[in-house]
Amino acid sequence: MPTPVPAPEVSGTQAAILAAYAELIEEVGTDDVSFRLIALRAGVGERTVFRYYPTRVDLLLATSAWIERTIFTRAESDSIFDVPIAIREAMEAYDRRPELAHVVAETAMRGVNGADPVPLRAEFDGMLRREVPSLGDDDRRAVVAALCHLDSSATWVTMRRELGMSGRDIADAATWAAEAILDPIRDLGGANGAA
Repeated sequence: MPTPVPAPEVSGTQAAILAAYAELIEEVGTDDVSFRLIALRAGVGERTVFRYYPTRVDLLLATSAWIERTIFTRAESDSIFDVPIAIREAMEAYDRRPELAHVVAETAMRGVNGADPVPLRAEFDGMLRREVPSLGDDDRRAVVAALCHLDSSATWVTMRRELGMSGRDIADAATWAAEAILDPIRDLGGANGAA
């Protein structure tokens, strides 16, 4: 059974502020939300919001990281060959909450969210080393890079915005692409691999 990825530690007040901002983003977008409105929604004073998040950028970055770890929470895959299923689930989650997916993607694409730009890189690399030990370093890095690229809100946003794809088509395309990346190495796992 997959293990959920833990959410970052934030105080109850911070969580209320971040949740309020996330709700307001979905209702009115990022540009039309004042600190006063966030404070009212969170049930705190406006100064409290500023104490934790002195600038709009600080608030947006913290909210983006919080959204990714709480709303778009992910289960760890047991096998590298289960990753296409996880990617499908991620694309479906982004499609259910498109405004939030855009916020996460925009901050990640600009490299300003302070988080690791490829958070699953080490997990994918470790699974490949265990399950497909005969895979060379260059090939392993290429597989990890491709899977990390597919497994992101930025991929969902690109397919939606640039290609005009529906949510189902995005999930199908991302899953198919991940399978196409993994199929050639499926039989290389040997006795230790998941075939």
